[in-house]
Order: sequence, then structure tokens, then C-alpha cells
Amino acid sequence: MYRIGFACKFTHHDQSLKKKQLEEIERPYRPRITTARWLDQQDQHVAEQRLKDLITHNVAATARLVAWVGQYERELRMLRIGSDLLPMYTHPTWKQFYADNPSFMAGIQDQFRRIGATAREKDVRISFHPGQFTVLASDRPDVVENSIEEFEYHADMLRWMGYGREFQDAKCNVHISGKLGPQGIIDILPRLSEVARNVITIENDEMSYGLDASLELADHLALVIDVHHNWVMTGEYLDPNDERVKAVIASWRGKRPTMHYSLSREDLLIDHCADTRPDMDKLLEQGYKKQKLRAHSDYMWNRACNKWAAGFLDNFDIMVESKAKNLASFKLYNEIK
Repeated sequence: MYRIGFACKFTHHDQSLKKKQLEEIERPYRPRITTARWLDQQDQHVAEQRLKDLITHNVAATARLVAWVGQYERELRMLRIGSDLLPMYTHPTWKQFYADNPSFMAGIQDQFRRIGATAREKDVRISFHPGQFTVLASDRPDVVENSIEEFEYHADMLRWMGYGREFQDAKCNVHISGKLGPQGIIDILPRLSEVARNVITIENDEMSYGLDASLELADHLALVIDVHHNWVMTGEYLDPNDERVKAVIASWRGKRPTMHYSLSREDLLIDHCADTRPDMDKLLEQGYKKQKLRAHSDYMWNRACNKWAAGFLDNFDIMVESKAKNLASFKLYNEIK
């Protein structure tokens, strides 16, 4: 049984509603953020109360979102949770707030435990994707330290939800990122907590470290194929039976792999036939730039690509990376079904 998931943000099905109406409907399912600059300008008590209010809202919003995803057909019960649940958790100035409020955080951790319990009860596959500033393979020690701290922040949330107890019971995905490349990732793994090592995955990117670089890590952690990144880098549409794909599957050690799927924006390839897969060489000859082709579309508009991506579903769950979020993943599911 395959799954098709979406990333981070709930989007209401009727986008023709007025902006205020949409905000009222979507707000209970979406996290809210603040900035260090705003907090620094406030009285200490005001700033700390703001953090508490945001954290309380964000965790409750995530609980609602996980429960909402749990109501859908099993094939759609897959969700990437956003990274902004606990604002300033790793910020040099404000991270002390979390240590100084143990009673408040005990209540928050209990809510995380309930989120995890709901996800398991409803059979929702969850994951995280720390931001691109998480550069574990950097050649700068300060960047590495900050990146480890950021990754462990996500591992903390998964730990509180009851994940990270065994290899790939949840996924926390990053790029290789950094001048030290695959060896840098290998060298950093012993410094991660057991939970972090159990949940970490590495995906190929479209500019620096492609699928071949990822495969250097296959004996150390689980790998995620991003088929759009691979296409942007090489122009290749991977065959689901390719030996490299089989090596990625093996890296999951019997657990079901996840792949990432996206398309170039429909407002970039305006006149492109939806029943023909875009040809990278032809697009470059026509003057298109890879930098533009990298950007994600709103919906999975290309039926030929969707048919190709569906060929991976025997062995992979698909995380749809698109601007329309759940609306795009639902539409793709209905097309494939």
C-alpha cells in the first residue's frame, strides 16, 4: 500500500474564498512565527509570553493537522511537519527560554507525545525537513556545531513524539551540503544522538551532490531520491528498476523508502504539452535556465511525468513538494488512482 504526502502547510480546498475567510479557516492548522528582532525590542515578560503563546498555538495546530490527515484514505496519510513549531529553539539569545521554563515545556512535551500517539493510531507517516542552513558537511566548525544543534532540535521533537527508537520509524531529511561532501556526513554521524542517527536521511540535490554522491552513504543511513533534483542536474528520468534506485531501497534496511517528487513551474513552461515529459536538453537550447527550472510548481500539472512517477509506487511513498501543498497531493492521488 503506497502513500502520497504533502509538506508542512494545510491549504483549504476552496481558494476562491476571500483572503480573510481563508485565513480564519487555515489559521488553526498553521504555525505562527516571530523574529528575534521583535522579541529583543520587548520587555522580557512580554517577549516570553509571546513565545509561550506561539508555542502553544503551534503545537495545537500540529495536533489538529495530524488528526486531520488521519481522517483521509490511508494512501494520503503522509505529512511533513514544519520546522517552526518552537520559535528560537536554537537561537543563541532565546534558546535559554526553553531551559528556564521546565514546567511549561513539560506540558508542551506531553502534547508532542499525544501528537505521536495520534499519528500512530491514525497510521499517519510523519517527517521533518530541516532548512538548507543545516549544513552538516561544512568545512567550518562553527557551521557544523550550529547545524548539529538544529538537527537535534528536530530530533527532540521526534523523541517527544515517541520516534527515533528504531531505524527509520520516522524521517528527518537533509541535503549533504558543505565542502566536505559525503565523507563529512559520515564523520559527523557519531556526534549525533541515537534518535538523530535513527531518523536522518540524505537526499540528492540538483546543484552540488547528486545521486551518485548520495550513494556513497548507502551503508551508513537511509537515502531519499528526489527525482526532480536528479532531472535538473542530469536531464535524466530515472528508471524505477535502475540499479541506483535498488541501492537506495536497500539503504532503508527493509523499511519502506520515501522519494520526493516535484515539477518545474507551470507558469514557466506555459505552453508545454501536459502529456509529454519536459526534455532538459531541448529546454536549455530554447534558453531556459536550470535556476528557473528548479522551482516547484503549484500542482503536478504534467500527466506524463505523473505516470512515470507512479512507476515508483511499488517500492516508494511519494512526498509531493509543491506550492499548493495538500491540494496538489490529493489531485495527484486521484489522477493515479
